[in-house]
Amino acid sequence: MTQAGNIPQRRPLSRIGAFVAERRGLVRDYLSAISGTGGRLVFSLAYFIALANTLSIAEFGMFATASAAGVMLSRILAFGFISALYRTATIRPNLIGTFTAGFLLLAVISLPLLAAASYGVYLVFFAGTVPLPVFVAIVFAEALLWRPVEVALIVNNGLGKFGRAALLTIMATALRALGAVLFMFAAQPTIGVWSWYYIGANVASLVIAFGFFYPRQRLRLRLELYLRRLADSIYVAGAEVLFYLQMEFDKLLVLAIGGPHLAGIYAIIMRLVDLTAIPIRTFSMMLVQRIMRAPELLSRLSVKSGIEGGVFLVSTLALAALAIVLHFFPNALGRNVAEAAPLVALAICVPGLRNLVEYQAELLFARGQTLVRAINLALLAGLKAVLLTYALTTILDIPDLVLSLNIVFLLLYLASALLTYSAMRKPAKAI
Repeated sequence: MTQAGNIPQRRPLSRIGAFVAERRGLVRDYLSAISGTGGRLVFSLAYFIALANTLSIAEFGMFATASAAGVMLSRILAFGFISALYRTATIRPNLIGTFTAGFLLLAVISLPLLAAASYGVYLVFFAGTVPLPVFVAIVFAEALLWRPVEVALIVNNGLGKFGRAALLTIMATALRALGAVLFMFAAQPTIGVWSWYYIGANVASLVIAFGFFYPRQRLRLRLELYLRRLADSIYVAGAEVLFYLQMEFDKLLVLAIGGPHLAGIYAIIMRLVDLTAIPIRTFSMMLVQRIMRAPELLSRLSVKSGIEGGVFLVSTLALAALAIVLHFFPNALGRNVAEAAPLVALAICVPGLRNLVEYQAELLFARGQTLVRAINLALLAGLKAVLLTYALTTILDIPDLVLSLNIVFLLLYLASALLTYSAMRKPAKAI
């Protein structure tokens, strides 16, 4: 009886032990990756506080908007071939050297297109508000210095070296924060002077990334491999440009319609919203890798809804905590941020909805549905432009404008969910 009575107890215990053992590596990888997220969050906050309170609100708005445009334009570099490099690192790491050579070749070829697109964006959104040399310096820092650093991060994450990627993330973000702190003591703390500090910080990050963190493999050109993946890479590049246009178009519109000061206040609020996305992106990155290997992972509705609910809850609680701190201590993040502090709580749903749109776009990338992803993002970018233009031109009171963003991002989320999950009914594309 004793032996028979022990059998039902052993089986659940053995199952629990097996469950933990199978996922020990996953938990270890996530903790390694999230450590980089924590370090990035701390240094990103220090960077934001130093910069937002050194530049005037108007100049901070100009920099934040130009930086957002630079991030968007940086996706043109190498025609999106970074996606092929990431897939290679995840699935066929022995070909990293070959695909790195392809990335470098395509990066050089893409430079004229990058320059032309940058000048076009400047003429449409920045002429008359941001000096051209300053805009060029910021786009140069984002597209030709920081984007290659992201390549090193992407490759290390693809290889499963989350600890190394986390360390590089912390060091690169710390260098930006150091640049912002040094800028506080500049004789002329203007956006023009800051652009040189920004370039210096990104140069240092680039040297460290490729000097110490990039895998050592011989570079070999194999054009036939690149040509087979070029169409998919171009879809990804287009989707990435549209993704960041959809994500950052609000800043461009606020600058163009509302002027630099309103753009500065808006940029402060959205930068605080961005900080809530940092932990979510680590989770999304690891989920994308799992889906690449097992596309059926999200086949159940309960799993989909559970993940989306978690993303929304974590994002909302993060901004709510920040809003509470700023309510009682409005000068906690500096005197310039204090002007926008009462508005933060009004955007309470924006982080969760915004992060969910970003997460859904990553799902289609993970499944290889890059063309559908590009089309969806184009539709969302157009919808966002219409909604925000209407809000900016009809709502003159700033608190009401910030409050209306919850409706704008809710409509964007609903459109994104409809487009994304309709596309996911089709089979995943083989990689």
